[in-house]
Amino acid sequence: MELSEHAPAKLNLALHVTGQRGDGYHLVDSLVCFTAIGDVVHLSPGPLSLAIAGPFGAGLDPGDDNLCLCAARLAGGQAAIRLTKNLPVASGIGGGSADAAAVLRGLRRMGHVLPGGLERLGADVPVCLASQPARMQGVGEQLTPLPPLPPLHLVLANPGLSLSTPQVFTQMENRQNPPLPPLPDFHDLATLIRWLRGTGNHLEAPALRLAPVIGEVILALRGTGAAFARMSGSGATCFGIFEDAARAAHAAKRLRQHGWWAVHTELAQPPATG
Repeated sequence: MELSEHAPAKLNLALHVTGQRGDGYHLVDSLVCFTAIGDVVHLSPGPLSLAIAGPFGAGLDPGDDNLCLCAARLAGGQAAIRLTKNLPVASGIGGGSADAAAVLRGLRRMGHVLPGGLERLGADVPVCLASQPARMQGVGEQLTPLPPLPPLHLVLANPGLSLSTPQVFTQMENRQNPPLPPLPDFHDLATLIRWLRGTGNHLEAPALRLAPVIGEVILALRGTGAAFARMSGSGATCFGIFEDAARAAHAAKRLRQHGWWAVHTELAQPPATG
């Protein structure tokens, strides 16, 4: 029997870097959500293997170091894995971590008990396992689930380049920043956007030094009507929040005319817990 798991893209709606530990790991405070667009993981019984297809499949190595295989080995699972890669690689939206988390959810559905220590696969894997709005703190291991956010009409846009997260961190000039301001009840879009305007993504400025085109993407999102726009994670994917689906769809079409990857999406439904 084959089963499928959605691996939704992760958005850092806000990301503050609040310090750095002695071992080099950075401390963060981030509001995270997940989108309806994502990769898809297919699992079927059999010896452990990985095959990759999809629009961005050519950018991934199916070798032993792939996070999907690492996740399966950590869980002691044997399965033939097929990954349909719909998201750009190394683009600040948690693709690899989301894929690994989808493998773990699939193995759980196949009867495997998930081990502890999932953060060994990467700081984003635990939050991607739940794929629900959350506040991430520490090095990503401190997770506070949040109530559902208001419906969001989103455009994700990437100018066609990959950024190395460690490289972006090396460009940071200040690693000691205040945490996120108190989180209100995000009961409507206006409240969420008002709060977001009082926050930042502290990786955006260093990423811009490496890839100035990110600034062009953010300006294009605003120029096509986004009520709010920002880079996600360590980039280079940016997001815009629009007032309705029609405006978001029109904006995505406009941005694709630049030769960029751009999609209209919304928030993901929580994954099944069975």
